[in-house]
Amino acid sequence: MYPQRKRNRLLGFDYTQHQFYFISSNVKNHEPYFGEVIKGEMQLNANGEIVKQRWLWLAQQYPFVRLHAFIIMPEHMHGIIEILPPAVPTSRDLSVQLEGKIKSLSELMGAFKTTSSKQIHLAGYPNFSWHRSFHDSILFDRSKIAVVERYIRMNPANYKKSK
Repeated sequence: MYPQRKRNRLLGFDYTQHQFYFISSNVKNHEPYFGEVIKGEMQLNANGEIVKQRWLWLAQQYPFVRLHAFIIMPEHMHGIIEILPPAVPTSRDLSVQLEGKIKSLSELMGAFKTTSSKQIHLAGYPNFSWHRSFHDSILFDRSKIAVVERYIRMNPANYKKSK
């Protein structure tokens, strides 16, 4: 028999609901595709810029997404993504998403990883791929959000190259 895999998401939790989520996603085999940390600061290369632009694209593409602190590191990324509550459109704003059209956190991460991978492949790196799935934590209160924001800000300064 195969060993049972650890469940990635909280059982029974609705990942389309209004909440703050801390996500982390790694490059397959931890290859440093996105740049390097120099003197405690992350220096993005062209691939890192692609990832940054695709991350920002999520909030442009989906009006129910608000992005907070994030960092692209050499072989991974961290970010806080907020899924906003469904809104009722008014005559002034007909572009607001209606309930039932909000994508789940997994769907949003799938769109991010797919579009960033495609652009990195087109940039000349056909072997690039993200690690399967992603890690998430649901940030239920403001104090946890503040802790995670600090962790994200400090990530380059605390970065240790793993070999």
